[in-house]
Amino acid sequence: MDNQKFKLVPKEDRRTVGEKTVENPRMRCENVDVYYNHGEKKAINNVSLDIGCNEVIAMIGPSGCGKSTFLRSLNRMNDTIEGCRVEGRILLDQKNIYDKDIDVVPLRAQVGMVFQKPNPFPKSIYDNVAYGPKIHGLVQNQAETDELVEQSLKRAGLWDEVKDRLSQPGTGLSGGQQQRLCIARTIAVSPEVILMDEPCSALDPIATAIIEDLIDELRRDYSIAIVTHSMQQASRVSQRTAYFHLGDLIEIGPTEQIFLNPLHQLTQDYITGRFG
Repeated sequence: MDNQKFKLVPKEDRRTVGEKTVENPRMRCENVDVYYNHGEKKAINNVSLDIGCNEVIAMIGPSGCGKSTFLRSLNRMNDTIEGCRVEGRILLDQKNIYDKDIDVVPLRAQVGMVFQKPNPFPKSIYDNVAYGPKIHGLVQNQAETDELVEQSLKRAGLWDEVKDRLSQPGTGLSGGQQQRLCIARTIAVSPEVILMDEPCSALDPIATAIIEDLIDELRRDYSIAIVTHSMQQASRVSQRTAYFHLGDLIEIGPTEQIFLNPLHQLTQDYITGRFG
């Protein structure tokens, strides 16, 4: 891409630049606002973007810019925060997840979440993975459960490391293994979208590399939205990147373009380390 083709949008202009929509999106977010403290604080301002099928979209920006708040709105995790209100529309397969008839329990199976700090249940490795399929009625007998647990652990790249100790506590695994166990637990309930909120921030570089390779493999079957403070990680794992600043979506586009030829001055300032 030729640097001379584009004139940077100045800092003062907060209108989103870049392509917000994709063909046949898995999720579509339209004019999303998020308020805290019963409407006193606006954390997300009129954000619209699509999450495509079989893509990883990275959300970057300085601390407090709203990227994690926006991510949590995608499976209604913000419902658990008193005084939080979400406006606008978030469509999953053309259905607004904030419609009154939506049950959040199956929704959070369809749109799974992997958190910053690994949070395995205080159960065995086996039961961590089997718990979700059992409560959602995805397995009918022990043989089906065994097969699903094995397949989920294999897809999370963990089976060979734990197959001989499935009855041991999941909390006894290393940090990187615990995070992969949480990913296995998430994919065991057949989600459509996986949300990852800084999934590698508590891990060492070797575990981080394993998780990043896993994200690339999972993209073949899922849509993935990841919040990360690491621009290097965003550049490695994502196909599109969205840059947030003070609750606004400033720029969204192909990851290579965002990092090499940003269209907005605020994006360029962040990418080049001038702030954030």
